[in-house]
Amino acid sequence: MTKQPGRVPAAESDQPAVDAAITSGRPVPAPGAAVLALLALGWLAAMLWSTREAITSAAAGITAISLSAFALPGVISAALVAGAATALAGGNLLTRRYGDGATLRFVGAIGAGMVVGLAAALAINLTYFDTSTTNVIAGTTAAAAIIGGAIAGARTAPAVGAVVTAALGALVFVVAFSRARDPLFDLFGAGESQQSLVDAAKWVSRTESLIGGLLAGLLAFGYLTWARRRALRRDPLTPTLRWPAYLLAGAGPGLLLLLAEVIIRIGGRSLLDLASALSEADAVAQTSLGTSRVDNGIWMLFVGALTALIAFGRTLGPTHSDDDPAVSDDPSAAPSATGNATGAGADTGTGAGAGADEPETTARDTVDVDPARADPAR
Repeated sequence: MTKQPGRVPAAESDQPAVDAAITSGRPVPAPGAAVLALLALGWLAAMLWSTREAITSAAAGITAISLSAFALPGVISAALVAGAATALAGGNLLTRRYGDGATLRFVGAIGAGMVVGLAAALAINLTYFDTSTTNVIAGTTAAAAIIGGAIAGARTAPAVGAVVTAALGALVFVVAFSRARDPLFDLFGAGESQQSLVDAAKWVSRTESLIGGLLAGLLAFGYLTWARRRALRRDPLTPTLRWPAYLLAGAGPGLLLLLAEVIIRIGGRSLLDLASALSEADAVAQTSLGTSRVDNGIWMLFVGALTALIAFGRTLGPTHSDDDPAVSDDPSAAPSATGNATGAGADTGTGAGAGADEPETTARDTVDVDPARADPAR
């Protein structure tokens, strides 16, 4: 059978031809899931404690309702991330003990989210004031944790781990960025007029979203890179993640923020309505904050996705197909047949001066010429 040039038969190659897509049917676990779960639960506890301190320090009634509405987005976002991180750690334990199973993994993720949600709701009911707003916060927080656990039931655990890492980093950054809001307001020209304050607030929000998206994309890319190297050290035949995984991981924090906004507007509708009904200024504030949260989620989604995708693209090298001819790295290698013919023609004087119809003279033809015919004097 004729062999095609540039191809090496599977029997003669140094390594067996193995399809990376079917080397291992077992899913790759998310590394560091237990640490992520502890950090996310700690962040949820911090959000619940700060919300409780803000509500209890205010007078009961109108101020407590307003502060509860302002604190609800932070609690819901933290519950989403905590539910996903805890379910991710539980999924790794189930996979290690009982093997791979999509149904078992999803049920375990839902169960872990329910445990986190019920614990958070119980803590809210026991430590907050016994009001109607307390029940709204508790129920919405429990629902967010369960939804976060369901998200972690996906088969691609490293991508979910990257989303949790990036989202947790983005949430911490948003809280830390609050210390820089006042200097940025002055930098963007906030003055005495209402319009200047609104314009400065828009630029501050966009700056926060841009930096948060960059941070989220870099964290997602770094986590997936670490997970890939860790998996390859354990099993060199582990299939690597493609670019859609990096794109989804970078966009994940923005998607979680938008999902948290949906949960707030559905589960916390009664609390938002109560806060908006307090006064016209409160209604304007709630509308403005809701629009700002949606814009922040969209900006973080696109900026994080582009950042992770660009970072992944910079790690890619040029691709070579099997039909490409092998190129020698030795500069002293022999030239090609065309180069030899041209060089021979140049050496014998027939390359440049010979006509198009005249044959080229080779060294062998010169040796075979009859001496009597070559020299007329003889």
